[in-house]
Amino acid sequence: MKKIESSQNGLVKHWRKLVSTRKEREKHHEFLVEGHHLVEEALKTPENVLTLIIREGTDLPFKWNLDGISIIEVTHEISKELTDTEHSQGIFAHCKQPTFDLNKETDFKKFLLIDAVQDPGNVGTMIRTADAAGIDAVILGKGTADAYNPKTIRSAQGSHFHLPIVRGELMEWVEKLQSKNIQVYGTSLARATSVQEIQKTDSFALIMGNEGAGLSPELLEATNLNVKIPILGKAESLNVAVATGILLYHLTDFSSAS
Repeated sequence: MKKIESSQNGLVKHWRKLVSTRKEREKHHEFLVEGHHLVEEALKTPENVLTLIIREGTDLPFKWNLDGISIIEVTHEISKELTDTEHSQGIFAHCKQPTFDLNKETDFKKFLLIDAVQDPGNVGTMIRTADAAGIDAVILGKGTADAYNPKTIRSAQGSHFHLPIVRGELMEWVEKLQSKNIQVYGTSLARATSVQEIQKTDSFALIMGNEGAGLSPELLEATNLNVKIPILGKAESLNVAVATGILLYHLTDFSSAS
C-alpha cells in the first residue's frame, strides 16, 4: 500500500481541488466521496473508482471487495484537508464521473428536470428522492448546483451511483420528451392544476424550479400542464426538495412495482 505524507504531493493537491472547486471536477470529470456508506456505494461500480484513500490507522471493512482497487494511505493532516465534514471517518474514494447518453435509452419513461435550483443540499435530496421513486434519469439545467459538489453528494447518499444524472438545456429536453409522447409537468403556484386532479402514470417528466423564483416563464409556457401542491396552512410555500418528493410520489404509478 502506498503512503503519502506530504500535502504538497500532486495527487493531494488534485484531491483538494476536486473537493473545493467545480472547475476542477468538470475539467477532469472526477470527484471525491467521503465516508463508509458513500465509499461502499462507489465500490459497487468499481470501474468508476480510481483510488481508495484511507487515513492512517483506519480499518477497512472485511466485506468490501477491493480486488484491483488502488489504495493510498494518507496522514491525519492530509485527511483533514480532504474532508468536508466536521467528524470525518477518514475514508474517501477518488472517482470518475459516470457518463451517460440518454438518447440511447429508449426505455426511459420518467424524468426529473431541475431548473436553476442553487442549493446543493436541495439538489442532492432531489436526486435521492428521484432514485427512491424509480425515476429513470435526472437532468440538471443551467444555474443548478453542481451534481458533484460535496454537499450534493452527501445529501444524495449514494444515488449518484444508481441513476443517470446529466446536465442539459431544459427547453431542448422538453421538446425531445414531448416528441416521444411523454407528458411534461411544470410547477407553479399560479394558473396551475392541483396535483390531486392528476392521474398517476408510468410515463412523465417533472420540472422543478428555483427556490425563490420558481420555473422560468419559457419553461412554464412549454409544458403540457403546470401543477401545484395545495397549501392548507399559513406557510407561503414548500421547500423545493420536499415538494419534489410529494409530486414524484403522487404522479408515479406504483401498481406494477414489486
